[in-house]
Amino acid sequence: MRLQNPLHLARQHFGKAGTLAALFLSASVAHAVDFGPDGMFTLTGFAKVEALQGSNHCDNCARFPNEDKHRIWADELVPGRPYQTAGTTLTMFQPWLSAKQNLGGGYTVTGLLSQRWRDGMLDMAFDPNIWYEKNVAISHEDYGRIAIGSMTSRGWSVADYPYGTNIGLSQEWGSSGAGYGMLGNSVRVTTRPLDVLNGDLVLEATYDQGNTNFKINKPWLVELYAQYHQGDFVLDAVYQDSRNGKPMAWAHGPFSSLTDSADYDANLSPSGQSIAMAMARYQVTSQIEVSGGIRGNRWSGAKAVIIGGSNGSDLWNSMFNVDWTTGGNNPGYSATSTDVMAGLRYRTGPWTAYTGMVYLGKATTSNPMERGQSNDATVGTVGLNYDYGQGVQFYGWAGMVRFGRLGLSPMSMPGNNAFWNVDSRVTQDGNWFGIGTVYTF
Repeated sequence: MRLQNPLHLARQHFGKAGTLAALFLSASVAHAVDFGPDGMFTLTGFAKVEALQGSNHCDNCARFPNEDKHRIWADELVPGRPYQTAGTTLTMFQPWLSAKQNLGGGYTVTGLLSQRWRDGMLDMAFDPNIWYEKNVAISHEDYGRIAIGSMTSRGWSVADYPYGTNIGLSQEWGSSGAGYGMLGNSVRVTTRPLDVLNGDLVLEATYDQGNTNFKINKPWLVELYAQYHQGDFVLDAVYQDSRNGKPMAWAHGPFSSLTDSADYDANLSPSGQSIAMAMARYQVTSQIEVSGGIRGNRWSGAKAVIIGGSNGSDLWNSMFNVDWTTGGNNPGYSATSTDVMAGLRYRTGPWTAYTGMVYLGKATTSNPMERGQSNDATVGTVGLNYDYGQGVQFYGWAGMVRFGRLGLSPMSMPGNNAFWNVDSRVTQDGNWFGIGTVYTF
């Protein structure tokens, strides 16, 4: 098979990025738009486009590419598929519409609505009933804030930004591990900033009851969050514990229930997962910032069972870390793992250079069958960002990944070729470089 010239591919994909960048700059650049009576409504958001060129991509290597990684038939590869340099593009748009009304006496009521579009289509990677933000809140300057509705978890949103995004590792750090990122039926209580040790401490608790149609395996999620800020030092800590959401290692994913339909509730067994995470960043000087994080993951495991079916096709549950060698019993085993992150940023004028690293560790489990627990992954990035001003930024970055072994990907990755289109069953390493532009308003 003849391979395309990678430089030609890069010109094709980077040309698309340049076109959208020109559109951004030719438009009338504006920031947040306030409108309505007394400016009570505010519209903000971002739009971005990226072009990426990566090595060791293997298109259509998996015989069943749409199956969950923990289903054993998803392990099967198509013999003879080449892995090669390939280019991809991404466009993303997400607006936030907020409303704010002062009630007097220090009380304020707010509403927030937000959804994301990816490559021109509504981002349907999530439960379509769960929005990024669809909530109302009431706050008081002396007491804090209470919000109700759909919202993003701190376990995903804070790990994604500022920590992961600032060092080119938003997916690798924010979207990996045993957490959930999208909460559709939540109550969140946040304190006002508390004066502690000459700094500000904010405490927060979130509860999500998931899909309330499930009466046997009732879902629930609790997240505790704390942020301590003293001068140039910021510490963020998250603990998230859940029961009876879909078992996964995709911390951007939605929390709802064990399956999409409560009709299968009686056929299922309970499962749970949790994370404990601490992240910190410190502004060493006005130009230099260092950051780091550590996360512990825990999964209970989930037995693989047939919960229904029709027309000769079996419907399976969402399983996790299964031993498929038991002759049909298919038990799920608990597992734990630890992931770490580190980053360095240097800013001078409109330029910011960065480098970052994420290590997704091996897992500890009693499962006698190999399901990725013996693998790990080390990811590194370097990048350069230019702030054009008026909400427009341009950036370029390069990265690499190295798996510890050929085989199933580490347990805290959502798929065998997640994040970089580098399949750990095909190759142990891959690298990439890309450019992008983002406009915030």
